[in-house]
Amino acid sequence: MFSPLLFAHGVEAGDATFIEQASGAQLLPFIYLGAKHMVTGYDHLLFLAGVIFFLYRMKDVGIYVTLFAVGHSVTLLYGVLSETNVNAYMVDAIIGFSVVYKALDNLGAFRRWFGFQPNTKAAVLIFGFFHGFGLATKLQDFTLSEDGLVANILAFNVGVEIGQLMALGIILIAMNFWRRTDVFPRQALAANVLLMSAGFMLMGYQLTGLYTVS
Repeated sequence: MFSPLLFAHGVEAGDATFIEQASGAQLLPFIYLGAKHMVTGYDHLLFLAGVIFFLYRMKDVGIYVTLFAVGHSVTLLYGVLSETNVNAYMVDAIIGFSVVYKALDNLGAFRRWFGFQPNTKAAVLIFGFFHGFGLATKLQDFTLSEDGLVANILAFNVGVEIGQLMALGIILIAMNFWRRTDVFPRQALAANVLLMSAGFMLMGYQLTGLYTVS
């Protein structure tokens, strides 16, 4: 019942047809597709929600979101343009793990378990690389025309950033209202447990696909 949802951000049939048939620079359509892909990519959005969960200053939000954007932009462009193929199930399982990691980080688990706090900025950048490969695998499912390929992939990446900013704006507005309530300190724990559970669910689905789909 949940498998279509757990597949996260697949490409709709109409969009897939356009991508397959597109030839030459199609900047606006690919910007739209990139934005749509990110807005519907709730595995990415869950990770971002975890990243900004306890960030109260816009400067900090900007730093972490920029690190994530740099990470996934590099591997998205590199993966598609260099035709570097990675196993989509494995990459998506790591993306699910990134959600689990960030939830545990928010809960202070690493400090309690291991006595130290991992570098949060480095973690966001590294997981950004994997999120970028996750985006690249979706495009690599299609036969992309060489005519206008670089321009279209750059446009797609711009669209991803636009979609990320749109979704992030909505998340930040909701988070700011929530943080002003008296129940936020109590609900923050439960929210991160739910976030971790969602990450484990995504991991489990992708690992099942890895070992059952040839």
